[in-house]
Amino acid sequence: MKILILSDSHGLTSELKQIRNKHAGMDLLIHCGDSELQADDESIKGYSAVRGNCDFETGFPEDRFEEVEGLRLFVTHGHRYSVKSTLMNLTYRAREMEADIVCFGHSHYLGAEMVDNTLFINPGSIRLPRGRREKTYIILEAKERDITLDVYDLATGKMPRLSQKFSLAKKE
Repeated sequence: MKILILSDSHGLTSELKQIRNKHAGMDLLIHCGDSELQADDESIKGYSAVRGNCDFETGFPEDRFEEVEGLRLFVTHGHRYSVKSTLMNLTYRAREMEADIVCFGHSHYLGAEMVDNTLFINPGSIRLPRGRREKTYIILEAKERDITLDVYDLATGKMPRLSQKFSLAKKE
């Protein structure tokens, strides 16, 4: 199973289409908010999107829950959980949702880490990255509960040195 995860495109349209077309055949496309687009915009078609703090369109949900091949994904922008200062609030919500994976944005910082057997993924930003120049998004590949994350730069493609592997324990 393959899932494309991106966030914080802040009005970009052709780039969203370019990414969607380049990675055709994904099982799921996730946009973690701040698209600044209308929910019916052609550019965001096919993405499971949530509402960010810069999204005034009410057609996007605040949070989204997806279940794909036995993995439970919680998707949010992150502003309602204060992710710029702590993952604690989001960790509590993930626990309530029994999420295996949490996808979020808001900070524009690329990162992935395990917290209490839950994988937290922030794909960075494809418009205004912080902490790096590359405009990043992630492709998650899952085989059972073994996860590989590959980071892509909008301009240059896959960044192999940033690939990471994680293994999720079975939830009880």
